[in-house]
Amino acid sequence: MTSPPRTVPPGTGSRTTATATAGTPAARTGGVLARVRGTGGPRHPGRARRAALPYLLLLPALLLELLVHLVPMVMGILMSFRSLTQFFIRDWSRAPWTGLDNYELAVDIDRPVGRALLDSFVTTCLFTVLSVALCWLLGTAAAVFTQHSFRGRGLLRALFFVPYALPAYAAVITWAFMFQRDNGLVNHVLHDQLGLGGAEHTFWLIGDNSFWAMLTVSVWKTWPFAFLIVTAALQNIPGDLYEAAALDGAGVWQQIRRITLPSLGAVNQVLVLVLFLWTFNDFNTPFLLFGRAAPEAADLISIHIYQSSFVTWNFGTGSAMSVLLLLFLLLVTAAYLLLTGRGRKDADAR
Repeated sequence: MTSPPRTVPPGTGSRTTATATAGTPAARTGGVLARVRGTGGPRHPGRARRAALPYLLLLPALLLELLVHLVPMVMGILMSFRSLTQFFIRDWSRAPWTGLDNYELAVDIDRPVGRALLDSFVTTCLFTVLSVALCWLLGTAAAVFTQHSFRGRGLLRALFFVPYALPAYAAVITWAFMFQRDNGLVNHVLHDQLGLGGAEHTFWLIGDNSFWAMLTVSVWKTWPFAFLIVTAALQNIPGDLYEAAALDGAGVWQQIRRITLPSLGAVNQVLVLVLFLWTFNDFNTPFLLFGRAAPEAADLISIHIYQSSFVTWNFGTGSAMSVLLLLFLLLVTAAYLLLTGRGRKDADAR
């Protein structure tokens, strides 16, 4: 038997057909495209406000950055083209325009100003290389040593962070007292307790030994930062890699060389750059250790520019030196990022 025909109420066929048509993939795709193109669907003004909210929240920080960094930078560049001395401090805009004379004076190594700047630059480069290398080495070694759990690891990590947690002024001033010749702790331990270097106490804050005193303080207060960064990066290395390497007969040094160091490549790229910029521009360490006039062996370029500007009152020359230092750091940073980025691409390709 055949079933009787179904009767469709008048007017419902068109709605049923429209509903079925709207549910098809083609119809849904067309609706999405229409909304994307702005030809269909309701507009949402709140969406634009939500998109602009992050920029509004960043606006105070951008304005503060403009006032604190960019405006003084522009003013310093303008000052470097003028003969700005103590006679024009009240109104520096009246200082005579000298063009590139300050830059020529700063780079002319045949004249005392240029020669002194070159010696300071060489000292700063040596200090930076040694400090960054020691900070990275100590930080990486301590992070690898405390990577695996053992009794007292938390306390040891807390002790490692103490130099980084202390304010820089308090730490450096404490070291300045410890480096005193007659009643300092360093000479007391080395000469009186251990008998090293003879009975005559060493001068640490003057002469050639001032360089090593400054390097010691710099490494002591900076290496915990490298330890912190490397410790955080080691948490992302899967432990299965070390277990597989141990099953294959790899020793501790082979695991570090084949697994740990390659896995830290991206982190070390940023870490070394940050340490380099911090150390090369370090002003607090030499200023708090030696005062306004650092010894020749510890004459970093930051303290040298300070002396040229605020001791001899030649702000034009000091500003030119600062601009040259900025250009040097920009070039070194760009070359470093280019070389390390190309090296990482080659390593990934291999």
